[in-house]
Amino acid sequence: MTIADKVGESSSFGRSRSRSARGRAKALTEGTIPAYELTRLSLDQVAPTPLNPRRNFGSDEEKTRFGEELREAQLAACVAVTRDSYLKLWPEHEEQIGPDAQHVLINGERRFHSAVHVGLDKLDFVVRDDLAGSRQDFVDHLLAENLDREDFDVIERARGVEQLVAVCAEDGGDRGARTRAAQRLGKDRSWVTNQLALLTLPVEVQLLLSTNEISERDGRTLARHLKEHPDLTPAQLITHLEGAKQSAEQEREEQQRLLEAGRQALAQTGSSGLLSADNKPPQPPVPSASSTKEPSARPAQATQMLSADNKVSAPPSGATETGSEQAAQAPSAAPKQQAVGGRTAVAEGVPVPRGQQSSADGPPQTVIGVKFPYDDADRAATYLDERMNDEQFLKLVGILNTIAERRWPSAAASRE
Repeated sequence: MTIADKVGESSSFGRSRSRSARGRAKALTEGTIPAYELTRLSLDQVAPTPLNPRRNFGSDEEKTRFGEELREAQLAACVAVTRDSYLKLWPEHEEQIGPDAQHVLINGERRFHSAVHVGLDKLDFVVRDDLAGSRQDFVDHLLAENLDREDFDVIERARGVEQLVAVCAEDGGDRGARTRAAQRLGKDRSWVTNQLALLTLPVEVQLLLSTNEISERDGRTLARHLKEHPDLTPAQLITHLEGAKQSAEQEREEQQRLLEAGRQALAQTGSSGLLSADNKPPQPPVPSASSTKEPSARPAQATQMLSADNKVSAPPSGATETGSEQAAQAPSAAPKQQAVGGRTAVAEGVPVPRGQQSSADGPPQTVIGVKFPYDDADRAATYLDERMNDEQFLKLVGILNTIAERRWPSAAASRE
C-alpha cells in the first residue's frame, strides 16, 4: 500500500481518493492508517474558533506571500473539528461560527486567512473530533501550537492562558484552577499567575508589550507596581519604568567604577607587604649564637595578648619580682612609636581605637599581637581585597568614601 493510499484524499498527491466506511474501519483495525486522515475542505465551510487568543495574522503583504506559498504546496495541514462536536462544548458560539460552517478550525488560522486573502478555495485539513472531548482538552490543544511561537506575542499568550484557567474553573471550581491549568501546560503555577498579571495592565501598556516596545519582564514589573498603586495612569506607569531602569543602570555603573578602582589600587600596591595566612607579617631570620654577643631585650608588653573576651590578659601568676623589676627598668626595650595619620602606632602592635583611649594626655594604649596593618593603607587595602567578596568589598569602599568626606577637612587642616 502506498503512502497516498494511506493518507487518502490530498492535493499533495494530485488526485482524490475516497474510502468506504467499511474499508476505513478495516484499515483502522489493521493499523494501516491513523485514526484521522487528510481531507480537502472548502474554506467557505470552515469557521475559525472565537476562542483563539491570536489576533495578529500578519500584514497584507505577509499574507499574500504566505498565500502564494500555499498555492504551490501546503506543507502542514490545518486541524479542525466538526460543527456538532464543537457546539456540544460551546453552544453559545453557534451564531459566531455561522450557519454554513460545517467545521471549526483549531490550528492553522494563519494559513486559513492567508489562503482566503489570495483567493484559494480549499486547503488540506485533519478532522480531530477527539480533541473536543472537553473544554479543557480543546483549549489546551488550541494553546499547544502557539505557546512557543516566536510571533505569538505575550498578550495573546496571556489571553490563551486566561481562557484555559476559565475552563478549568468551570469544570473543577475556582479553587486550584490555576494549578490545573499550569499542569496541563507543563508550567509552574507562578508562571500562570505572571501571565494573568499582564492582563491587569492598561490597554496602552498591553499594546507596547504586543509590539515588543517593552519586554515581558518590564511588563511584570509594571503589573506589580500597578497592584501597589492602582490609581496610576499609563503615562505614569511608563515614567516609573523609565526611572527604575535609569536608577538600575546608574547603580550598575557605580558598582563597576568602584570595582575598577579597587583593582587599580591593588595593581599599584602589587604583592609586596602581603600578610601571611595566619595574619602575621614575615619574621626576620633568627641570628646565630656566634654572631650574637648579647641577648636582645623582649618588649615588656609582649605578654599583653587579647583574650577571647577582648580584654588584656593578666601576667602569668608565676612571674617573679625580679622579672618585674627588670621589665620596669628596661624602657629602651619598649616598642618604637611613630605618628601615623594623627594617631600613634606601635611597630609591634596596633593602637586602641581613638574612642577607647583612657586619657588624651597619657601614653597611647596599644594592643600587642594583633597584626592588621592599620598604619599601612596599601597593605590594609590589599589584605581586605584578597579576603572579602566583591559585594562586601564594594560596600566597604562606599562606607569609606562617606567617612573620607567627613574626615577630609580635619586631614587638610593638619597638612597646613
